[in-house]
Amino acid sequence: MRRRDVGGQRDGGRVGRAATLLGTVVLLILFGSAGSAFAHAALKGADPVDGTVLKKAPAAITLTFTESVGLLDDSFRVLDPENRRVHIGEPQHAGGRSETARVTLPDDMGTGTFTVGWRVVSADSHPVSGALTFSIGKPSATTAVIPTQAAGDTASATLYDIARYFAYGGLALLLGTMVFSLVTGVEAARGLLLTGWWTLLASTIALLLLRGPYERGGGPAAAFDPSVLAETATSRPGVTLLVRLVLLAGAAFFPVRAGGRWWKAGGGLLTLALAGTWAAAEHASAGVQVPVAMVSAVLHLLAMAAWLGGLAALLTALYRAPEELPASAVTRFSRLALTAVTVLVATGVYQSWRGLGSLDALATTSYGRLLVAKLVAVLLLLAAATYSRRWTARLAAPVERRADVRERVLEPVGAAADAEVSGTDTSAGTGTDTSAGTGTGTGSDSGAETGTGTETGSDTATETGPQSGPLPPTAGGDPGAYRRGLRRSVLAEAIVAIVVLVITTLLTGTQPGRAATEAAASAAEAARPMASTTVIPFDVGTPGGHGKIQIELTPGRVGENSVQAVIFGPDGGLATVPELRLTFTLEKQDIGPLDAKLADRGGYWTSDTLNLPLPGTWTMKATVRTTDIDQITVSRTVRIE
Repeated sequence: MRRRDVGGQRDGGRVGRAATLLGTVVLLILFGSAGSAFAHAALKGADPVDGTVLKKAPAAITLTFTESVGLLDDSFRVLDPENRRVHIGEPQHAGGRSETARVTLPDDMGTGTFTVGWRVVSADSHPVSGALTFSIGKPSATTAVIPTQAAGDTASATLYDIARYFAYGGLALLLGTMVFSLVTGVEAARGLLLTGWWTLLASTIALLLLRGPYERGGGPAAAFDPSVLAETATSRPGVTLLVRLVLLAGAAFFPVRAGGRWWKAGGGLLTLALAGTWAAAEHASAGVQVPVAMVSAVLHLLAMAAWLGGLAALLTALYRAPEELPASAVTRFSRLALTAVTVLVATGVYQSWRGLGSLDALATTSYGRLLVAKLVAVLLLLAAATYSRRWTARLAAPVERRADVRERVLEPVGAAADAEVSGTDTSAGTGTDTSAGTGTGTGSDSGAETGTGTETGSDTATETGPQSGPLPPTAGGDPGAYRRGLRRSVLAEAIVAIVVLVITTLLTGTQPGRAATEAAASAAEAARPMASTTVIPFDVGTPGGHGKIQIELTPGRVGENSVQAVIFGPDGGLATVPELRLTFTLEKQDIGPLDAKLADRGGYWTSDTLNLPLPGTWTMKATVRTTDIDQITVSRTVRIE
C-alpha cells in the first residue's frame, strides 16, 4: 500500500510540474496572439482608390469586401488635412449589396489630402478596420492621423480573445465529461462537469459584455454602456451568445442520471443547439456552402469536445480513483474516441478545403500555416492515443483471464465433477485441474497457461473451493503498472490536446486562406500603376512633319479615365499642332469608336470625360494634323482592366 501511495505522489508531482509548464506555455501563446486583430473579410476595392488625386470631391466613398459585412454607427471617419472631422452621411450598403459599405460626402470639402478610417464587422463576427487617403485638387503637405478608436483598442481585443479560449475549453469539459460519464458510468470525474459549466457560463457573459467594445474598437470600460449592450443584444453575434446563456440555464436543470427515449432526445437537442451557437457566428456562417459548412462545424465541435473533454475526465479518474475505473470502461471510451477522431478527420478535411481554397495557401497564408501546425499536433495526438489504446488492451486482457479463472473455480464439486476433470486438461497446458479448485498453470502476457500447480502473476495466491473472496491476481501482469502506463500516455495525450485546442481557437480568429488569397490579389491589382503611358510615332510625309505622340491614360481601368497627351517634334522638343483627335474602339464587343474629346491647353491636350465601359484590349487611334492639309492617323492597342 505504501508503494502505491509513493507512486501516486510521484506521479502527482509530475502532473503538477507538467500542468504548470503547460499553463505557462498556453498563457504565452494566448497573450502573444490575442492582440493580433485577425480579420475574416478583406477589403477588395475602394472608390476612390487609396492615394488617388481627384479634381473635385467625390459624392461618396464605397468599399467592397470579400464577404458580407455589418455596419456600425461610426463605420466611417473622414478627416480633413487639418485633422478635423468631416460631417458625413449614415453608413449603408451600396445598392443593397451586403459586401459593400458606402457613405456620402458633402460637396464643400475643400482641397488637400483627406484621410478615411473605416471599421466594419465581417459576416463571421470579427471586426475589420483600415484606412485610406485621397486628395482633392492636389495633395497637401500634411495628412491627418487616424484616431486610436478607428484602429481598435488592443485591451478589448485581448480580453475578448481570452474569453473565446475559455469558452472553447469550457465546452470541451462540459460535453466531454458528460459523454465520458454516460459511456463509462464512472463518477470520479463528475466534478469537471461543474467546472466546464461555470467556465462556459462566465466566458459567455464576458463575451457578451466585451462584444460591443470589441466591435467598435473602444476600451473595456464601454462594456457596461447600456446603449452598447442594447446594440450588441440585437446583433447576430449577440443573439447567439444570449441563446447560449439560455441553453446553459437549461443544462443546469437537466437531469444527469435520467434515462429513456425523451431524455436522450432532449439531451441530444440541447447539445446540438449549444454547438450551433458557435457555428452560427464563426467561419461556417460566411463564405461558400454555408448550410453544409454549419453542419460540418457542429459535428467537428462535438467530436472535439467528446474527445478532448473525455480525455480530461479519463485523466482525472485515473489519478483520483484508478481502482474504480474498470478496464471495460476505458475500452468503451477508447472506442468512442476512435469514432470522434474519424468525425474530426472527415469534417476537418472539408473545412480545410473550404477555408484554404488552394494548396498554395498552406504556405502563403497565416491560416494555412496554422492549419499545418494543427495537423502536426493532431498526428502527435494520434500517436499518444495509440499508446493509450495499447495500455487499454493490456489492462483489459487480465480482466478476461480473471473471468476465465472465475468460471473454472466455480465448477461443481463432487463425484461428477471429479469424473469430468479426472483426465489431463490439454487446453490449459500441462497439468491437472482438480475439482477442488486448485488452479494449475502459469499466467503470461500471451495468455497461455502452463505449469504444474501454482498460478503466477504480480503476486501469488491459491484459490480453493467456491469463489468466496476477491478475484485472483492478474494472470499477465500488474494492473497497477498498466494503469500507471495508461496515466502517462493519457497525460501526454491531454497535453497535446490542449495545444490542438489552442491552435483551433487561433484558426477561428484567423482570416481564411481563401479570403486572404483574394485580398492579396485585390491588393496587387490596386498596387498596379494607376496610369498607362503609350508613345506612338507618326510621320505625315512632309519636312518636319514627323515626331511622337505621348498619351497618358489614368487610371487605365474600366470607368472614368482622364487623358493627357503631348507631341514631340523631330528634335525631341514639345511641338504644337492644330489638331489632335483620339478615339478608342473595343472591336471584339463592337464598341466604339469613343471620342476622348481632347482640349488644347497650350500644347497639352487633356480630357476628363472618357468612359471605357468594359475591360479588354482597346484600339487607340490618334489623328494628328500638322497643317491645314497634312494629317495622319496612327494606332496602338491598350489593355484596360
